Amino acid sequence: MDTHALLSRAAELIRNARHPVALTGAGISTPSGIPDFRSLDSGLWNKVNPLSVASIYAFRIRPRLFFDWIRPLARIFMDAVPNPAHLALARLEQMGQLKTIITQNIDGLHQKAGSENVIEVHGHIRSAMCVRCHREVSIDALLPRFLESRELPRCEKCGGVLKPNIILYGERLPVQAINAARRAARACDLMLIAGSSLNVSPASSLPYIARETGTQIIVIDQQPTHIDDLASLVIREDVAVALPGVVARLECAG
Repeated sequence: MDTHALLSRAAELIRNARHPVALTGAGISTPSGIPDFRSLDSGLWNKVNPLSVASIYAFRIRPRLFFDWIRPLARIFMDAVPNPAHLALARLEQMGQLKTIITQNIDGLHQKAGSENVIEVHGHIRSAMCVRCHREVSIDALLPRFLESRELPRCEKCGGVLKPNIILYGERLPVQAINAARRAARACDLMLIAGSSLNVSPASSLPYIARETGTQIIVIDQQPTHIDDLASLVIREDVAVALPGVVARLECAG
């Protein structure tokens, strides 16, 4: 099938589903200017060892290395806006054609696009927590000073270092989010995988959980994934092009 026919088929599968969910990864945010971590040409881990700057062990010993690494990324996150792929998924939810988004991303762009039922399995950058007293603060209150200086962000109450509520290497994933994602995978009858290489566990296991109940799977990604052979439909296209195309066909049919 050509891309035209593939998008029409995807729209048909979504329209006929009772409980569709989406699983998204870094590839859905790269059109918004946010770099991914693992691509061969531009992945962040090609430039730095993640265990040296983005592990919980490194953070506890040398938090300044982590903050020096994430400072330029924080500027990118702050300036990023949802792209057509985010907006398309938000539109699907508004149309009643998408129940839940499970995302591996920490950028909050799904919520900025208008999606409401979002499960963030790797945390988010909206808040930070003191590693000493566990006080939680909004990132908005910290960001301007953090971007302007090399000072470590510290808790005003006890002086402890403030860690963004993102999941670092070696850190336990948020139990509530993971359990919610697994429930969503079991409940769905269609899983739309968009912009995820499916190389990171436990998100990589969610399509297999969905398949246990006979769920149909749509993969939209420019690169192959290990679930392609089990998918009902694979679309090798930019998510920022394909997802709006699917939505347009649903709107025309409706």
